[in-house]
Amino acid sequence: MKIAVLGAGAWGTALAISACQNPLARHTVTLWARSVEQAAAMQAQRCNQRYLPDIPLPAELLLRADAPADLGDLVAGQDLVIIGTPMSGLRQMLRDTAACSAPVAWLCKGFEPPSSMPYGLLAHEIRAQLATELIANEVAGYGVLSGPSFAQEVARGQPTALVAASARAEVRDALVAAFHSPSLRVYASDDVAGVEVGGAVKNVLAIATGLCDGLHLGLNARAALVTRGLAEMTRLGLALGARAETFMGLSGLGDLVLTATGDLSRNRQVGLLLAQGQSLQQAVSSLGHVAEGVYSARTVAQRAHSLGVDMPITHSVVALLDGRIRPADAVASLMGRGPVPELT
Repeated sequence: MKIAVLGAGAWGTALAISACQNPLARHTVTLWARSVEQAAAMQAQRCNQRYLPDIPLPAELLLRADAPADLGDLVAGQDLVIIGTPMSGLRQMLRDTAACSAPVAWLCKGFEPPSSMPYGLLAHEIRAQLATELIANEVAGYGVLSGPSFAQEVARGQPTALVAASARAEVRDALVAAFHSPSLRVYASDDVAGVEVGGAVKNVLAIATGLCDGLHLGLNARAALVTRGLAEMTRLGLALGARAETFMGLSGLGDLVLTATGDLSRNRQVGLLLAQGQSLQQAVSSLGHVAEGVYSARTVAQRAHSLGVDMPITHSVVALLDGRIRPADAVASLMGRGPVPELT
């Protein structure tokens, strides 16, 4: 297969490395970087020093840094195009690749910050808005690749499982063919909304879990928070047309457990640092990379409100990030809620 990965951040680079080194298939993989300087440095060092230091790039991996207006030339003739930009860049990237006649899948997780609408949109909803502009891609279809995965581990070839979601079987098949390998298992799903909701909400819940652990509240508290967070995620997903069983899979429970408890999680680190008394600005600055939950918490809460979905953990995280409550107050507000049946 000929595969183009658009976005040379940690995750895009890791998947490009994995596809290049897949012993089950011979792929030609091109990794596109927005910055000419970054692409030149990666070519010279054969390493993405900024995002994945000390992990060598395969000799076979091609590097490009075309201007966004020239992306049409890059994606022409590809068998699969992967968009690895943050959620904030997805809309424009879809427009820049509008003439693409191959399946397009994205890696970004979250809700787009609201602009013309009172709430943010999931990735597949953004694409639906742009449907009339993406006529060429309508034939090939689209999808999302998600699941519990730290980029460093995927790039090193450590065992990982992901889920490829699309309404079209041929898109799911293309994603499996591209990335399934002895170290990277790729499962298929047709529940695009469910996979995307899991990827969006788990980042917010990871901040809450980091806060819980940073305050040394114990393992009981962590288990309760993860479980009730999963209930919040599921409620929102069902309201958006997802299936409940999706949230017991890789993109729901799997990604939530990894992001909430793994110390490589930037969102978890934000919660830990806030618990130590750092300001939000200090916490984010110390990470050096984007923690998506910081930017998506409010959009998750807005979307939940628009649908009448109760998400108390998410609302506490938003209040904490806005500086309206202290870390200890966030926990007190959750524990002080009145009793309710568990399965609600």
